[in-house]
Amino acid sequence: MLDSATVDAYLERIGAKRPERADAKALAHLHERHVLSVPFENIDFAYGRPSPPIGLGAPALEKIIGRNRGGCCYELNGAFHELLRSLGFDVAPLAARVMEDNGFTPPMGHMALRVLTEDGDGPYLADVGYGNAFRHPLRLTERGEQADVQGTFRLVEAAHGDLDLLRNGELQYRMEQRPRELADFAAMAWWLRSSEDSPFLARQVCTLPTAEGRVTLAGRTLTRTEGGEKTKEHLADDTALLTAYRTVFGIELASVPPTADAHEHS
Repeated sequence: MLDSATVDAYLERIGAKRPERADAKALAHLHERHVLSVPFENIDFAYGRPSPPIGLGAPALEKIIGRNRGGCCYELNGAFHELLRSLGFDVAPLAARVMEDNGFTPPMGHMALRVLTEDGDGPYLADVGYGNAFRHPLRLTERGEQADVQGTFRLVEAAHGDLDLLRNGELQYRMEQRPRELADFAAMAWWLRSSEDSPFLARQVCTLPTAEGRVTLAGRTLTRTEGGEKTKEHLADDTALLTAYRTVFGIELASVPPTADAHEHS
């Protein structure tokens, strides 16, 4: 469990109030504040970091709280797992495989969370570590459409007891329903920062939803989506790129990520 001072610092980082109860309303508040405050980003992979390996759970807090950074799913959902546990929620990691252009990522390629609340509502699917996921937790046992600010989501039964998460009819990831331990994801986290086939080594991205849409910095392209309108800006100058990280995402970098020019996508 996190100590009280660390919990307070975490809540301040995401601009959330300490809940009086570990109920569904509190979970929705914490989830939304996390998604809106802490970006999904894989910048350290481009630098050949982190070393030591990616923090799973509490070890990620120094980066997220102390350095005002974001992280990948293992860091963000792992840290959120520890916050929720410390606030009295019953929470367990779930393993998933993200759908990419060429098929699913390897097993354990994504971490999500199953959360039970003390008011007996739920269980819920929480995910603060996926680039374009839902802003509020989804009901894990609901099979109909679930409307969210980020789109319309649906959980569909898949083979072997798995669940498919669809956003606006498009498959996002396939998820196991059995609970996992945080340590189960360590090997895949190592692969993502070490393998020549790792998508995180081929491109670097930083993305955060906004009140009106989303802002994403991929390579040297800054994309803003507001009210359904998308604008793109190419940041050819290194100073402009570092300034965007600082002013848009609150991230201070000493140097431009080595892969900034390697691969850009929207």
